[in-house]
Amino acid sequence: MVAELGTTRVLSLDSSGRILDWISWQETVCLYVRGAVSWTLGQPCLTVHGGRNRESGRQSIIELHPIVASRSKARLNDANPAPALTNHALFARDRHVCLYCGQHYTRSELTRDHVVPISRGGRDTWENVVSACLACNVRKGSRTPQQAGMPLLAVPYRPSWVEHLILSNRHILADQMDFLVGHLPRDRRPVQ
Repeated sequence: MVAELGTTRVLSLDSSGRILDWISWQETVCLYVRGAVSWTLGQPCLTVHGGRNRESGRQSIIELHPIVASRSKARLNDANPAPALTNHALFARDRHVCLYCGQHYTRSELTRDHVVPISRGGRDTWENVVSACLACNVRKGSRTPQQAGMPLLAVPYRPSWVEHLILSNRHILADQMDFLVGHLPRDRRPVQ
């Protein structure tokens, strides 16, 4: 059970069903205890045992669902927040592949490359960065891919918030994945 507690994350929604973020099982228990859960989806995925009632001797038990909507509502401008551009998120977006040579690498073997180098006016944005192995990054240098004769294997893009959530959690439960896939932008949904 300890392994499950360490890896289980709950998908948090607001009361209208807007996707917020992953939350820990501890944060989820707090929502249940405060009576802040509006509704849930999916079969219970984790049972948390609490303390014993002094008078009755009964132990408290809370069954957590994989998707929990709290009574709050998200602000309208938070409808599709931009995921933070971190190397971890970038390498996940590019599936740990160097977008110049096409080889798969571990996280420690990849670097962030600016398609249009910062020295040439490029910016540090999702649409201008790709994962690159050290050899390709050094070979490209402060040139554009065209100047270096190193065409990109994919066009860099800013992932949607839902894509970011999928990429940021290795332990997504089936109920959660079904829900998230239904909320992917239509042009990025897998073909059924």
